[in-house]
Amino acid sequence: MLELLASPIGNLGDITLRVLEALRGCDAVYCEDTRRTLQLMNHFDIKKPLISCHEHNEQSRAAEIIPRLQRGEHIVYISDAGMPGISDPGAALIKACQDNDLPYTVLPGASAVLMSVVLSGLPTEPFAFFGFLPRDGKAQKERLKAIADWQHLAILYESPNRIRATLEKLLATLGDCEAAVLRELTKRHEDCVRGRLSALMARYEEPPRGECVIAVYCRREAPPVDEKALDALLYGAIERGLSLRDAVTETAALLNLPRKQVYARALEITSIDHRHDSGPVRHVQHDKPPDK
Repeated sequence: MLELLASPIGNLGDITLRVLEALRGCDAVYCEDTRRTLQLMNHFDIKKPLISCHEHNEQSRAAEIIPRLQRGEHIVYISDAGMPGISDPGAALIKACQDNDLPYTVLPGASAVLMSVVLSGLPTEPFAFFGFLPRDGKAQKERLKAIADWQHLAILYESPNRIRATLEKLLATLGDCEAAVLRELTKRHEDCVRGRLSALMARYEEPPRGECVIAVYCRREAPPVDEKALDALLYGAIERGLSLRDAVTETAALLNLPRKQVYARALEITSIDHRHDSGPVRHVQHDKPPDK
């Protein structure tokens, strides 16, 4: 069996009893950084052989682990902090087990992603995790576009040295959305600062301490609607002989509004005119509602 273990993201007290049991009972511990894992093992007085398995050698380590599993050994993998496979190695090990029909499992525990979703105080459902913003220009633009298209809560990891630049890029892409910057999660100086992207960008002119998580609510605020202009355009289109559907489509395009919103208003004003038996829209043809 291969077990992937979630490790504390700061506070060692967050390790689980199941993870400790797996570490004590395994034949070998593969880990992202032997120095970090040795500190964890020493803290809990566990002695096991440690073997490095990081992003540069994960494929070769996977090929090494498979024969050990086939011999019946119990192998565990633990990354520096948090859940293996989430911006950490682990996926290649799982793929190797799948390809060789070997059992594997994951032992849950601390997660900076889930903690940030809740601690941010922003709407949590749905949310998406986008990892670190790529440094490459083309890949970065594609990732920013994906975030902008999401229109819900987005979670990103970021280093303290890049936090201001990333906030600036998010502001330029999304507009001044609500967001939070979370640092030093589960540690003594844990920090969660909430505000608009512009305010957060101004706050972090100097790099803060500790690894950061950015939570940003990507949904744009709807602009205020000029109801008089909306009604005038609807009436004008209907007076020209357009069907309700075509009047809605034209008005929505002119005012840059969702057609569903304009259609709802069109139904309201035509209903009012029918009740009063007056106005230019008494005999308007009601066809199917517009697409969303």
